[in-house]
Amino acid sequence: MLFNVIQSMIQGQGFNAMSAFADVVASILIIIFILPFHEYAHGWAAKKLGDPTAENAGRLTFNPLASLDPFGALFLILFGFGWAKPVPIDPRYFKNPKKDMALTAVAGPLANLLASLASGILFNVVLLVGGGSVTYGLYPENSIVQFFLLFFGACTTINISLAVFNLLPIPPLDGSRILGMFLSDRAMMAYYRYEKYIMFGIFALLLIGALDVPLNFLQRVFTFGIMSLANLPFRLLGV
Repeated sequence: MLFNVIQSMIQGQGFNAMSAFADVVASILIIIFILPFHEYAHGWAAKKLGDPTAENAGRLTFNPLASLDPFGALFLILFGFGWAKPVPIDPRYFKNPKKDMALTAVAGPLANLLASLASGILFNVVLLVGGGSVTYGLYPENSIVQFFLLFFGACTTINISLAVFNLLPIPPLDGSRILGMFLSDRAMMAYYRYEKYIMFGIFALLLIGALDVPLNFLQRVFTFGIMSLANLPFRLLGV
């Protein structure tokens, strides 16, 4: 994860243990609130495009129990990337299956980016309340304030990590559904035929760190963009 992107902005002693604790707390709350939001976004987009499958299955809900995947939750806590139980989607309801499937797929990562922006704004609110400054890069020494800065920093970067991870054009991730819009029917069938093998291969590469460089680069780009947006109103006010 790119937790160090925001953590590096904060100076002080005792931050290693505190940041680790904040990271775990953020991961647990993301499992409870944001992963269901991600899946809800998929179901909501599908419903708007004519597919009631998720709603009929009782999956158009923010209830974390409906979306909880224990293995995906464990991965999120341990490695910074994870997943929830996917909502059912039936492309036969769509007027334009490839395009509408891509729109439904992109709704999930957009939900994570929206959550990361909200966390970035709350990061700045805590900074100001604690006596710091966004414009001048001043960070308070109060340990409670520092914890919440680390917590909202973790929420921001974990959500960005989830968005970037899900945008990878590899089945069964959302990015593969987006890529499917640009593939022929024949190519798409061949693409999904090996979905299971590709999935295990990607997880193996993630675990050994083979994808760290491209993922870290994308996460840094998204983190810069999200934090620039989160900082903008505060910088305009000069606080």
